[in-house]
Amino acid sequence: MNFPLGALIGCLALGAGIGYGQAQPAPEQPDFARDAVHVLAQPPDPSVAKALQAIQPARIEETINALVRFGTRNTLSSMETDLPPGQGINAATDWIAAQFEEVNRQCGGCLEVHRDVFIADPASGASWGRRIPHPTRITNIYAILRGADPAQAKRMVLVTGHYDSINSNVFSNWADTSGAAPGANDDASGVAVSLECARALTKLRLPASVVFAAVAGEEQGLVGSAHLAHLAREQGWQLEAVLNNDIVGGNTTPGDTLQLKDRVRVFSEGVPETATAERMRRLLALGELGDSPSRELARAVADTARSYFPPAGGSPFSAFLVFRPDRYLRGGDHISFNEEGFAAVRFTEWREDYNHQHQDVVFPPPGSHQPIRGDLAQFVDFNYVARVARLNAATLATLASAPGEPGNVIIDARELENATTLHWDAPPGAGPDVHYEVLWRPTTAPDWEFVRVVRPEAGVARLTVTLPISKDNVMFAVRAVDAAGHRSLAAAP
Repeated sequence: MNFPLGALIGCLALGAGIGYGQAQPAPEQPDFARDAVHVLAQPPDPSVAKALQAIQPARIEETINALVRFGTRNTLSSMETDLPPGQGINAATDWIAAQFEEVNRQCGGCLEVHRDVFIADPASGASWGRRIPHPTRITNIYAILRGADPAQAKRMVLVTGHYDSINSNVFSNWADTSGAAPGANDDASGVAVSLECARALTKLRLPASVVFAAVAGEEQGLVGSAHLAHLAREQGWQLEAVLNNDIVGGNTTPGDTLQLKDRVRVFSEGVPETATAERMRRLLALGELGDSPSRELARAVADTARSYFPPAGGSPFSAFLVFRPDRYLRGGDHISFNEEGFAAVRFTEWREDYNHQHQDVVFPPPGSHQPIRGDLAQFVDFNYVARVARLNAATLATLASAPGEPGNVIIDARELENATTLHWDAPPGAGPDVHYEVLWRPTTAPDWEFVRVVRPEAGVARLTVTLPISKDNVMFAVRAVDAAGHRSLAAAP
């Protein structure tokens, strides 16, 4: 006879009181959960929710098809002079720049559109030298939406995708730019996200600044993004978050029943790429390998998804956090920003189809059981790309609206005690309506579970709170929140 599992568990529990064993008393709650408030999703901002409605699949389809029509967007084609008109990466560069200029026109001049142009020379001895066999011009396009609040405008968040593409010719000869390299999913989809974020967010007056980028040279070894990230560091950008979208097309290969369209993967480094030996020693000693700035950015993306695309809503969409920098044997442009010390994460669809990445375009003969090869637009789900774009835009808007991160967050560990005392500085330019959330979670939990709200006295710049919780059992962080509920990134001590 078969019993439902729930009924079986109920029988076992009932049996414990009739001679099969003594019922055990309910365990006491641990100190970190006793009288604690659980973290809830932040309230969605109505103005942001309205702006997200401007992101539509039809325009994303137009963008991806336009990029595919350039035939190839191989970075090395920038040096070729015999391409047909409207073909090659230079034509794609001009088209993308024109799209940002059109957004700038529609918003009345709110964007600063830039070209970051440089020559990648293999004689430099860089690791990508084999993939760029001769000096090659590379152009990144980026547009800056300056923050409307003078006290917050120096803070910046950035979204990017790469617009270059390759086919399988290059794996035998990187100088071979012949043949079609449509790059619909990898990564016209990411460029579409960046453009749609610009179209949506220029409708808002955000306190902090937002950068919308499309980079080249990704397939040659992250060359373009490395240059842009270094430029950001040299120019002193206060870059708090980088969202890299690469292969976010929601592959639609017929017969693939394992693709999931209700989520996007978000990859993040656990140990900062720039960690010194001393910092690494501390991270290992304190078990803080999962609390890098990039990991906190990934958690903020997931928090934003819960706010704007809740499971109970009509169109749930979640961020599936992958606690590693990237996929096996792969890399992406967020790594360039990690290497410059910035918090950066990668968005990628749930399940990739490698027949549609880095492949020559091949249509098998009728009746063949061989798959179509090539990164073609017919295998992109434009509705899925739109959902990824909305999540990016909501995250950017939330972080650009929130106060900056609390600074100099410290746990007082001078004494052996079962309470925990934390200290932190108010972020620069924080207004009188800013309060703080002290967050904690068990050391084995992936995301923040509990919160204590701290409201500072007027004019206090250095804050202190003591909680009756042992720091040995949990991880702590602090974030700043404004009156509308916009949350900053969490800062781990």
